[in-house]
Amino acid sequence: MAYRILLPQPIMESGRKYLEEKGYEIVDGEGYTEDDIIRQIPGCDAMIVRTAKITKKILDAADSLKVIARHGAGFDGVDLKAAEEKNVMVLYAPTANSNSVAETAIFYMLYCSRNFKKVQALYKTDYMTAKMKIEKHELGGKTLGLIGVGNIGGRVAKKAVFGFDMKVIAFDPYAKELPDYIQRAESREEVFKNADYVSLHIPATPETEKSIGAKEFDLMKPTAYLINTSRGALVDEPALIEALENHQIAGAGLDVQETEPPKADNPLYTLDNVILTPHMGWKGLETRQRLVSILAGNVKGFLEGTPVNVVS
Repeated sequence: MAYRILLPQPIMESGRKYLEEKGYEIVDGEGYTEDDIIRQIPGCDAMIVRTAKITKKILDAADSLKVIARHGAGFDGVDLKAAEEKNVMVLYAPTANSNSVAETAIFYMLYCSRNFKKVQALYKTDYMTAKMKIEKHELGGKTLGLIGVGNIGGRVAKKAVFGFDMKVIAFDPYAKELPDYIQRAESREEVFKNADYVSLHIPATPETEKSIGAKEFDLMKPTAYLINTSRGALVDEPALIEALENHQIAGAGLDVQETEPPKADNPLYTLDNVILTPHMGWKGLETRQRLVSILAGNVKGFLEGTPVNVVS
């Protein structure tokens, strides 16, 4: 009897085709609410999850589930304790999106340095002001400060140093060794105090949530920018809005926000020194192809007792 794999939400055709060619039965989701998944999970051996929340109730309803493959670089939305209790393995692909997110962080630094938001706002109505009077800067010679130097932070550092002649300082107590082109900071405060761009590359945990707030903005230069392509929960959003409104810092590039999407009356929409994008940093076509290939291969590997690859 073929293994049954539930897809609460569609995945790229290449991943689906791979699984079908291996002889697995694909169960297409009829929705991805808790009730939808509870209705379909019985009899399924595996599940590839995108944004669906996998709760204890879902896991309690799963009578055959052996493995969940999380479509992303983290375990967001999966009740890991309940999965462990049910002896369900949870897999992910931590580096599949690293390059795409790193490129996005560099994009924000370029966008902010050239004040593109203000330039575009004036381009049509006041061309010469947009061209001549809006302040613009180069990245070369500036200092990039990293909070976290994992798969993504390390790539951002490499691109910044070798692509843009930037200096990089970083704080990461978990990084045992750093390449010689990254200066290790002794504290987070050192990064916030000295960087022209502070880029966040740490997970959201009870210890890190809202850990970037008024204290950190007080330390930053008035010419510095905050870049967040990690998790919106890391930042105390009201404190950030206040720092932006008061021009305490120069601006911010945010691919993630506290609430996604932000509420319609969120002041972030109205500020001319912040750019917002809809948590899309990971979402390049190449990334999605790489991600679904890793996940499909990992599901096959786990079900058939062969090695899985969670690090490439």
